[in-house]
Amino acid sequence: MAPALAHPAGVNFADEHNRPVNSDASTYYGGEERYSRARTYSASFAHGYNPKRPPTFQDANHQRARRMSHDEKSSAPRRFLIDVEETIRVVLEQEDTDGDFQISVTDAGPKLMALGTATSNGFKSFDIRGTYMLSNLLQELALARDHGRKRIVLDEARLTENPVDRLSRMIKNSFWNALTRRIDGDGLEIICADPKNRTGRINPRIYVPHGEPAMAEYYRKVAADKPHLNLDVQVLPPKPDDPIFVKSLNNKPGLLALAMQEVADPKGGKVLKGVPFIVPGARFNELYNWDSYFISLGLLVDGYVNMAKGMVDHFIFEIKHYGKILNGSRSYYLCRTQPPFLTDMALQIYNQLDRSDMDENRAWLKRAIQAAIKEYHTIWVAEPRMDPKTGLSRFRPDGLGIPPETEATHFTHILEPFAAKHGISVLEFSERYNDGSIKEPKLDEYFLHDRAVRESGHDTTYRFEKRCANLGTVDLQALLYKYEVDIGTAIREVFDDELELEEDFALTPFPPTVEAYAATDRWERSRGRAQNSEEWFRRAEWRKGVIDRYCWNESKSLYFDYDTVQEKQSLYESVTAFWTLWAGCASEEQCWKLISNSLKKFEVLGGLASGTEESRGKISLDRPNRQWDYPYAWPPHQIMTWVGLERYGYLEDAQRLAYRWLYMMTTAFVDFNGVVPEKFDAVKLSHLVDAEYGNQGVDFKMVPREGFGWMNAAYQVGLTYLSTGMRRAVSACTSPEVFFGNYLNPQQVQQAYAAAINDPLGLAMDQLRLTSPAVDPMAQSPMDVPEMHSDAPGPWH
Repeated sequence: MAPALAHPAGVNFADEHNRPVNSDASTYYGGEERYSRARTYSASFAHGYNPKRPPTFQDANHQRARRMSHDEKSSAPRRFLIDVEETIRVVLEQEDTDGDFQISVTDAGPKLMALGTATSNGFKSFDIRGTYMLSNLLQELALARDHGRKRIVLDEARLTENPVDRLSRMIKNSFWNALTRRIDGDGLEIICADPKNRTGRINPRIYVPHGEPAMAEYYRKVAADKPHLNLDVQVLPPKPDDPIFVKSLNNKPGLLALAMQEVADPKGGKVLKGVPFIVPGARFNELYNWDSYFISLGLLVDGYVNMAKGMVDHFIFEIKHYGKILNGSRSYYLCRTQPPFLTDMALQIYNQLDRSDMDENRAWLKRAIQAAIKEYHTIWVAEPRMDPKTGLSRFRPDGLGIPPETEATHFTHILEPFAAKHGISVLEFSERYNDGSIKEPKLDEYFLHDRAVRESGHDTTYRFEKRCANLGTVDLQALLYKYEVDIGTAIREVFDDELELEEDFALTPFPPTVEAYAATDRWERSRGRAQNSEEWFRRAEWRKGVIDRYCWNESKSLYFDYDTVQEKQSLYESVTAFWTLWAGCASEEQCWKLISNSLKKFEVLGGLASGTEESRGKISLDRPNRQWDYPYAWPPHQIMTWVGLERYGYLEDAQRLAYRWLYMMTTAFVDFNGVVPEKFDAVKLSHLVDAEYGNQGVDFKMVPREGFGWMNAAYQVGLTYLSTGMRRAVSACTSPEVFFGNYLNPQQVQQAYAAAINDPLGLAMDQLRLTSPAVDPMAQSPMDVPEMHSDAPGPWH
C-alpha cells in the first residue's frame, strides 16, 4: 500500500504554491504547509480506511500489470500527496536492500511503489516504477526533509524529469553552492575540516602569510570571539616554502589563509570577508590548483563569473605570499604546485566580465598576468624545474621526508625493506627518516619522484613511476607554451604592448643554456624594463621547437615525455599528448596524424582513457592498477581534448567524445541514485573503481549533495558540444555504439564486452535480470526501463 498519511481530521492537505515544477529545492519546498476542509471519504482514509492493494514482498510475485502504451492517461499533470518521514522509511525498507541509503540497479527490491494522488487527497494511488523514479523519489524526500517539510505535494514530473536536464539543474543550482567555501569567521568551521589530517588533532589551525598584519589580527579576533573553535592562529615566515620549515609543520597541519576583501559592516565601518571559492569535494576540502581551472569552466557555463573571478584572486594571492599557486591550500602543500592554467583561466573570465567598467576589468587582468609572469620565471623556468640543457621544464618540487597527507599505510610497502635493513619497525623507521637521523639516498630519490607525481596532478600512474622528476612531460610543455602565447597576447591586445611589473624578482635568461643559468649575477630584474609581446611570442616559438625536437615522435604519430637524465623519450602513450591541440602548438600535419593514427588508441566506450593498456602493462597482486592509467578516465583529459579538437576544426570528433563521456555520466546518474564521481572506468562504464583511493563523490546518503568539482564542470561543458539530437539521445541513455554506429574497431568492442561480462557487478546484474520481469526494449525513457542497466549490452546501455 502507499505509505500512510497523518494530518488533522476532516481536512485536506492543499499545496497552493505557484512554483516551477523543476525549480531548485529551496524554491520548490520552501513555504508553509496548508490545510483546507476535506471530503469525508478522503479524511476517513487518512485515519485508517485504505482501499488499495498492498504490494507483495520477498518471495511473492508482484501481480500488477505493466503499463501499456494504449493505457488511458490523465490529461492533467499528476501530483502525489506524501508523508515525508513515513515514505522515506518505507522506500528504504523495501528498496534499499544493500543498506547504503541509495536506490540503485544493484538493489534487489521490487522497484515498485504506490503513491496516493493529491487530487484524491491520497484516496487513489498510482504506481511509480523503476530505479530512476524511486531514486528520484528518495532524493526529493531527503530535500523536503532538509527544508523542514513533514508532508508535501510532489509533482510526478520531478520523478520522471529528463535525466540530462535534472543533472545539469542540480549542478547549477545545488552542487556548486554545496561546494562553496569561504575562509573567514563564518566559514572556518566547514573549511578547516581536513579528512587528510592524520595527527589526531581536530582543532582548527590557520597559517597567515607574512606581511598581512590586518589579516592576522582579524583571525585572532575570530579566535577570541569564538572560543569554542579553539582556533590556533600562526603567522608564517617571509619564506614559507623552505623545505626544512615545511617539514617542521608535518605534525602541525593547518589551513593557509587566502584572499579577503573589505566590506561594509552594519555599523558603517569596514570588515574583512573571505572571497568565496569552490572545492573539489569529498576528502578534498580546500582550494586546489588545476581542479579550480576546470571548475571555473563549468562556473562560466552556468553564469557564475564572479565566483570564478574570485578563484583567480586567490591564485594571485598565493603567488604573492606563498611563491606559487599551491597544489592545495594546506600547510603540507607549501612546496608543491600543480599544472599551470592561470593565464587561460584569467582570459576566459576577463572575456565574460561586465563591460560597464572596462578600466577595472583591465586592472584585474593586469594583476593576473603580472602574477603569471612571476610564477613563470620563479617556478616553471627556474631550476630545479627547468633543465637548462634541453630547455624542458619538469615537475620537480622541493620537499623533505614522507608526504604527510597520504593515508597512513600508503608507503608501507616501500618503507618495509628499509625498516628491515635497520632492524626496526616501519613506524620507527618513518619517524627517524623524517627527522634526518637515518639517511637513505635511494629513498630520497623515490620521494623526489613521488612529490613530482603529486605536483603533476596525475598521482599515481606507471607513466611516472620512479622517474617523474626527470621527465619533461608533454603536457607541461604545452601548458607553458599556452602561458607564453597568452601573456604575449594580453600584453599586445589589452596593455598596448607594454606591461610594467610591480614585484621585484629575477628574470630567467632566454634562450636557456647551461652557461646562462649558471651566471645568475647577470640575470635581469623584473622591474628593470617593461614587458612586451614580442619576447613572449619568441619564447613560445622557441618552446614549440623544443617540443617538436624532444617530444614529437614522427614514426608513432604521437607526443611523448622526454627523460632529461636518460636523454631519450619515455614511450608511455598518454592521452595528454592531445593537450598540444588545446595549446595550439601542434602543426596542422601533426594534428592530422594525432587524430588519424593515435586517437583510436585512447578512445573507448566511455570517452578517452588516460593511457593505453599496452603502456600500462600487466596488472597483478604485486603490480596493482593506478588510478591515472588505463582503463580510468578523468574530466581534465576529456575537456582538454574536446577543446583541442574543436580548435583545429575536428568538431565531429569532439562531439563524439563528449557524447561518450556524457552518456557514461548520465547512465551512472540514472542507475545509481544520482551519483557524480571523481573518475570512471571508461571501459566498463562504471564508477565502481577499485584503484588506490577508490572513488570520491560516491559516499552520500539518499541525495547527492555536491557531485565532484571537475566532473560537474565536465558535464556542463560537455553539453555545450552536443547538438539537440545528441542531447535527446543522451537523455534516453542511447549507447554511443548505437548512436554513432560501430565506430570502435571490432577488437576494441570485443575487449570492452569481455571486460563487462567478467565484471562481478555485471555478472550479479545478469543474475538479477534472469529473475526480473521482461523489459520492453522499445521504451523511450529510462523511467520506463528500470531493469536496463549501464553494464548491459543492447540498444539502451
